Amino acid sequence: MYKIILPIMLIFTSAVYASNIEIYATTLESNETSVSAKDDVVILYNKQYLSANEAIYNRKKKELELFGNIMAMQGSEYFALGEYAKIDVGKKERLFAPLYMIDKKSQVWMSTAQAEAKDRSFSLNEGMLSGCNPTEPLWKIYFSSSNYDAKTKWMNVYNARLHIYDIPVFYFPYFGYSLDTKRRSGFLTPAFGLSGDEGFYYEQAYYVSVDDQWDLEFRPQIRTQRGQGIYADLRFVDSSVAKGELNLGYFKEKSEYANKYDLAHEDHNGVAFKYQNSAFLWDWFGLNFDGQSGIYSDIMWMNDVDFLNLSNNDETRNSTSNQVDSKVNIFYNEEKNYIGTYFKYFLDLSKQSNDDTIQQLPVVQYHHYLDTVLQDHLLYKLDMTFNNFQRPRGKTALESNIEIPITLQGSFFNDYLDLSYQANLYGRYITFGGDSTFYNPKIKYDNGIFGRYYHLLKASTSLTRGFNNIAHTIAFELAYAKSESDYKSGYYDDYESLCSGDLGWSSDVCDFYNLSDLKDATQIKFSQYLFEDGKQLLYHKLAQRVTYDSTADRFGELENELELDLAFGFSYYNDTFYNHDLHKITKLLNSVRYNDESISIDVNHFYEDIIKSHDEVKNSYFTADASYQYSARYRYFGKYAYDFENAVKKSMEVGFLYSKRCWDFGLRYVENNRPILTNDEASSVHDKYIYFTVALKPMGGSEIKYKMSNN
Repeated sequence: MYKIILPIMLIFTSAVYASNIEIYATTLESNETSVSAKDDVVILYNKQYLSANEAIYNRKKKELELFGNIMAMQGSEYFALGEYAKIDVGKKERLFAPLYMIDKKSQVWMSTAQAEAKDRSFSLNEGMLSGCNPTEPLWKIYFSSSNYDAKTKWMNVYNARLHIYDIPVFYFPYFGYSLDTKRRSGFLTPAFGLSGDEGFYYEQAYYVSVDDQWDLEFRPQIRTQRGQGIYADLRFVDSSVAKGELNLGYFKEKSEYANKYDLAHEDHNGVAFKYQNSAFLWDWFGLNFDGQSGIYSDIMWMNDVDFLNLSNNDETRNSTSNQVDSKVNIFYNEEKNYIGTYFKYFLDLSKQSNDDTIQQLPVVQYHHYLDTVLQDHLLYKLDMTFNNFQRPRGKTALESNIEIPITLQGSFFNDYLDLSYQANLYGRYITFGGDSTFYNPKIKYDNGIFGRYYHLLKASTSLTRGFNNIAHTIAFELAYAKSESDYKSGYYDDYESLCSGDLGWSSDVCDFYNLSDLKDATQIKFSQYLFEDGKQLLYHKLAQRVTYDSTADRFGELENELELDLAFGFSYYNDTFYNHDLHKITKLLNSVRYNDESISIDVNHFYEDIIKSHDEVKNSYFTADASYQYSARYRYFGKYAYDFENAVKKSMEVGFLYSKRCWDFGLRYVENNRPILTNDEASSVHDKYIYFTVALKPMGGSEIKYKMSNN
């Protein structure tokens, strides 16, 4: 409605302050007190345009009256029609009766019995608006009255009734909204829902905005058969380079619902905080260094996953996993050096307690960027990290690492061959703290030192040839890694045989033993590209690792990666890993896409069969997404996700959307597995939804949902 009412306000306001009125007509009569115009009357003042069959201007009263076929325009975007208009310049009063107005861009029109304005406010009486054909509009909104204050730019609408054809379907006794972008405090649009398990859902948000630098939103909700809760969102901008957001939430379950699903908690609560500052040293301390400083934080804590599930009325919009990672990154970066501090906190939502989960609080890193000497033939860099591993229950550790790679490189035979040699120095030192009695009081943790020196030789070449508008590029790379020597003492020497053996994964003492043996090996890689007019048609890579020892795992996994961009909108991607010792494919990803003007298809399958922590882990996951634009009005769509290994349908959606110029109608059926935490273990609930979408263009619309839960 505001797109229609705003132009009226502009036209009326401009008329008040017009200092010079120009009247043109076929018949024009003038005397000392008035000007009378008939036939093809055109009136100009400032940038406003009015036309009518007849006009009378009273010089003494400064009143302009228009009669018959009145049209008022604001530029070329809007026009209004009526039979009578009166503009009192002296009293700053305006009147249109009746009024018909249309927004040419959106094609929304409005008709009222009378529109009046005085000073900086105006009102409409007995109005109707729609975005459909005025002859037989599919939908229309009637209202008894409306008023607008140009100073506050706030619109009030009373007794609004939505009609589909001539059938009333919804009634709004009152609603108000702003016609500018200034933020204001007040109630927001409520949200409704209906569920077979949770009952009637109602959420009424309240928005608080006192200052341009922050706003606050409260979102209390009630689910009649499940419980009630409240969520709050605080958004703020504390400087030109910084902004943040704080989210809080609490929900209280009814005992009957919690017992039905054996929920681990009847109270769900959590907090999330996001903040970023792209120049905190300048912003906070006034330090104007040449480098760049920054802070990024994404922190989330909750007592279980239902804190996310209950944050809105549509769980399908929540992306949840068993692990939530919180992080705070602080860094300073310049041309040669980088210093960073990272705080990492891991929350396993499948566990009732994370007291034994190892956290990284913090990680400190120093990096010296790649530097060169001897005309770029000798390169070196430096990396140092310090890890503080903490947890409330169990052992803790402080670990420091240093790595220095030095590379000698050169090109030969007119740049057909690139050769490089890299010497790598790596060292680590670890100390321990915390309480070992939580696991085994007899285990002794001594400080540990580890050092490694190894070589890396690399040879590579690439060739490109053109064929008309097609270019073909091939590249070969041969890399040889040679382990020179390792040094271990203390912790790394005491538990080398245990933590490097088959049972290391099951021993708590190996929580901090994350070393891997470096074997003499060669990495062979072949890649090729095919381009047509600058567009990639083909990418292909083969990679194979070969180790030089007597163990069974001499040949590493063979990787074959292929990406094809075919004609007629087809594309295909494949990434395959083959294990020579097991004689089987361990990882496989296939993706097929097709896209044209009416059909869009995306099919993916991921397969994995690997050994993790000495256990065989299998995954087989299938997803599909398709849509079909049958005509300008009908669109059909569907989604499907299935876990073959666990024989579980993760999600499914099918529906259609019927679209016309002034309205949309859609229907879709959705199934979704959402995670929950029970007293025994992490579980899930299989929800089924029916969505009805109704949109009245361009006014907006809503999606009505009915949810059925099936455990």
